[in-house]
Order: sequence, then C-alpha cells, then structure tokens
Amino acid sequence: MNKDILICGVGGQGTVLASKLIASAAMSENNIVHSAETIGMAQRGGSVTSHVRIGQNAFSPLIPDHCADLILSFEPAEAVRNLKFLKKDGAVIVNSQPIKPITETLDNTGYDGSNMIEYLKQNCKTCIVVDGKYFSDNLGSSKFFNIAILGVACGANKLGLDKDSLIKQIETKVKEKFVEVNKKAFELGIKIGEQNAA
Repeated sequence: MNKDILICGVGGQGTVLASKLIASAAMSENNIVHSAETIGMAQRGGSVTSHVRIGQNAFSPLIPDHCADLILSFEPAEAVRNLKFLKKDGAVIVNSQPIKPITETLDNTGYDGSNMIEYLKQNCKTCIVVDGKYFSDNLGSSKFFNIAILGVACGANKLGLDKDSLIKQIETKVKEKFVEVNKKAFELGIKIGEQNAA
C-alpha cells in the first residue's frame, strides 16, 4: 500500500497521537512508514501538522504539495491552510467545530468555521464534514475527537488500514484508563464513516 496522510489541527487536540496510531498500525501490517510533525506554538493553540507516509513510494517524511491522499483536519481553518498538500482526487475529513484563535476574542471577526467548510466542499472532490459536537455529547469531552476521526476515516475506507490494527494500537498506546472510552470513540467514528461511504 502507498498512502500519504496529513493530519492537522491546533495544539492540544491530539493530532500527534492520531498520527502515531496510524503509523504504528501501518507498521503492524508490514508497511514501510515515514512520519514527521511540524509544530508551531502548539501549547498555546498554534498549528500542528503531522505527515504520515506509508509505502515504498515515500523517500522522505514530508508530503510534497499536491500529493496527500487524505487530510484529516481537527479544525476547519487548518484544513484550508493545508489544502495545498491534497492531490486532485484526494479526500478531506474535517471537524465542523472551529477552535477560535486568540485574535477572535480580542476582535470579534465572527469566525465560526462555516466559510471554511463551504470552501472545502467547493474545492475538494471528497469532503466529509464531521460534527465534533456529536462526539463531545456522546463521549463527555472533545478530547476524544482525535480517535473518533480515525474511526470516520477507517469506516469511510480512506485510511487503507484494518480496523483491528488500529484498535490494537489504541489498546497499547493510549493510557489504560482511557482505552475503553477511546475504543468507543473509534467505533462511533466508524459508524459515521460508513454512513458517508454508503
């Protein structure tokens, strides 16, 4: 399998863990994997981007422009910011819930993510919009969205990885007390992904 996946969001959303789970699951299926993170002011809500390149076609860890098969975005503006990486027939899976930057609190610009979502729908062949609030309401926190979006991608057949490989990584790489709720998040995501794939 050859697949380039870009995961993007802001600090504190769990993008790095999501990329590590994808990479580990791919390696467990005997794939060659390269990965790298580009992290800004992550702890202060800055941009975080993780590149995961699976297969023999990858010679460096960073995905070139117009080469990503999939963008998993935890925030609408971050999806638009990283759209240059997406290949022409690539897919975007994006959280509809925005993370408002500090500048929004200082100068009310009205940013709610809707313009970004509309732009993505108009400029991507495949754009799956995921309601992050749905997962928060069902799981009691937005902290599990990173695992839920992996489930969406898996259920929509966009990751190219076996569901059981990802579950095994959740069981081994997530803190024990959070394993069950993360597995629930993953399963909820799979259902949403399957609905979008139908």
